[in-house]
Amino acid sequence: MYQGKVVVVTGGSRGIGQHLANGYLESGASVVVLDVAYSENTGVDFYQVDLGEEAQIELVFADIKRKYGKLDVLINNGAIANFNKPLQQMTIEEFSRVIDVNLKGAFACAKYFIALNEGQKYGRIVNIASTRWNQNEAGWDAYGASKGGLVSLTQSMAISLSDTPITVNAISPGWIQVEDYHCLTEFDHKQHPSGRVGHAQDIVNACLFLTAPANDFINGHNLVVDGGMSKKMIYQDSLLN
Repeated sequence: MYQGKVVVVTGGSRGIGQHLANGYLESGASVVVLDVAYSENTGVDFYQVDLGEEAQIELVFADIKRKYGKLDVLINNGAIANFNKPLQQMTIEEFSRVIDVNLKGAFACAKYFIALNEGQKYGRIVNIASTRWNQNEAGWDAYGASKGGLVSLTQSMAISLSDTPITVNAISPGWIQVEDYHCLTEFDHKQHPSGRVGHAQDIVNACLFLTAPANDFINGHNLVVDGGMSKKMIYQDSLLN
């Protein structure tokens, strides 16, 4: 399905991003990974880049243009995903850094992707958001704000690009356990209406579906992949049982 397609995966060296890169490789695509962490996957074309630095992104996409001449798919997965700090202690600089990487970095990659997709009959952007855009816990304010912005950006870009073949969608993962899945408890799994915690492959499946050439009528959508967990009401007495 993806033979001859060139796919960029940001944050593709570790975690869900690594699985996404492998998923597109296995589907026949040429995969370009952008990440601050080095990729050990010899099958991808790797660029070490800080997504919070627009100048670095510009240089990378210029080299991608030289090598490939086009782009077909952009997966905006790269993010600062582990920043959790009490709101009262968070500095403006720390908040800005999360926004710069998670939101502005995704926007910059999309801008350069759009230029490299010009003239093509097919194009897909998928922004990896989070269920934290809508439901959150204390201390995740910067991360939640960045992902909320990414969902809104997805919806706006779908309209702005309506005169192009590019569709723009988001995926909001819930609890996705990438490592040590065997260490999860029965309670962890039973919290989910689907009866289990998510695998990285669940996000890979969603991405491959949304970026398929035949799926050009799904546009501006935020696909929540969380096993139904965010649809469950939680009352205080349920926490005591």
